[in-house]
Amino acid sequence: MTSPVWHPFTQHGLNAPIPKIVRTDGAALHTADGRRIVDAISSWWVTTHGHSHPRIMAAIADQAMRMDQIIFAGFTHDPAETLARKLVRIMPAALAHVFYSDSGSTAVEVALKMALGYWANIGAPRHRIVMLEHSYHGDTIGTMSVGARGVFNRPYAPLLFDVGTVPFPEPGAEQATLDALDRLCGGAEPAAAFIVEPLLLGAGGMKMYPPALLAEMRALCARHGTLFIADEVMTGWGRTGTLLACEQAGIVPDILCLSKGLTGGAIPLAVTMATAAIFDAHRSDDRAKMFFHSSSYTANPIACAAAVANLEIWEEEPVLDRIADLGLRQQHRLDAIATRPDIANPRRLGTITAFEVTEPEERDTTSSPRHPGLDPGSRVSGAASGISGSRIRSGMTAGTGYLAPIGPALMAHAAARDILIRPLGDTVYVMPPYCIADADLDAIYTAVTDFLDGRARS
Repeated sequence: MTSPVWHPFTQHGLNAPIPKIVRTDGAALHTADGRRIVDAISSWWVTTHGHSHPRIMAAIADQAMRMDQIIFAGFTHDPAETLARKLVRIMPAALAHVFYSDSGSTAVEVALKMALGYWANIGAPRHRIVMLEHSYHGDTIGTMSVGARGVFNRPYAPLLFDVGTVPFPEPGAEQATLDALDRLCGGAEPAAAFIVEPLLLGAGGMKMYPPALLAEMRALCARHGTLFIADEVMTGWGRTGTLLACEQAGIVPDILCLSKGLTGGAIPLAVTMATAAIFDAHRSDDRAKMFFHSSSYTANPIACAAAVANLEIWEEEPVLDRIADLGLRQQHRLDAIATRPDIANPRRLGTITAFEVTEPEERDTTSSPRHPGLDPGSRVSGAASGISGSRIRSGMTAGTGYLAPIGPALMAHAAARDILIRPLGDTVYVMPPYCIADADLDAIYTAVTDFLDGRARS
């Protein structure tokens, strides 16, 4: 019987098999037909400590027996209050206020509305949002508007609003990025906000840039009074080697978006954290100045309980040590394949490795200059020290970039070997849960190298 389910980012016309998962643990997914699949991408970047983590599962079960969803407008509950206080303690001190939502996309939508509401409520309205080239911030209308335009959102272009776009800071062209940001933030129509994925653009091709550039962009925004929104939905919770990617640049955003690893990846929840200035601009005896945003499931108690358990793991266990160890293990395996002629731009940031698959004759064999600002604290090391933009692209045309045939071919090859990997077109990345064992890491890289070897022979 054909399933009525419509899956995300899935072309059902290709009739590819869709395995049924019946159980998860650690870095593995278990199928109905008895296979154990190694999760090389943390199930779309959400799972941090490991699937079905006992502490988080216990918190969910306990809370589920106490209270389910309640209206959060005009009411509160302990899981939300406890989580908010823990977040304020662990995150930068200036981010004193926590607004709950349901996903990374909604966290960003909230951030955009907060920024525009701030300027309207202080009586100095600004309307322009500025973004970084190749960005991806979600699939809702606002988040698509502040993301790269192309295959992801071309059919919906009439719905999207205009934004200012700053070129990605390719090595050697950083000043062009800063000059463009300076122009867009200042001038006759100053920008309301600049939104950025700190240090790493995810869906745009795992493009990396150094902390020094992030710090300079933050300083430019401050100079013009432009609010700085850090979308750490993917980069947060240790993926880049630190709790937040912003830490490596020594900066604090005006607005911070968090989701995915907020609950350890166990259950949907998001927060948008803001400074007192942004909160106070909405605080008034005038009801028309309140923040007009909500969803039916705001601050779901069960999800909040899962997030509290996640914060307790961060507080009580050596999570950063595990992250550092995984980063070294990832680097070791990346180094082992980095000199292949069919790999371009091997790179690592924290627990994430990435590279482009290319034809041997297409590889840029020139020595890429070390990106200014990269240092050991950036977690970009070894083979990743030269970050070239020649093959790192968002790829918005058929047959290249995201739609390159290499992606589904490698995904199918790995799936036949019980590995879940989902390339971004010709960009291959490995982003596993922090608990992954060496044997599973080896299996991931073996599947990739076997695929490359098969391509080379064909």
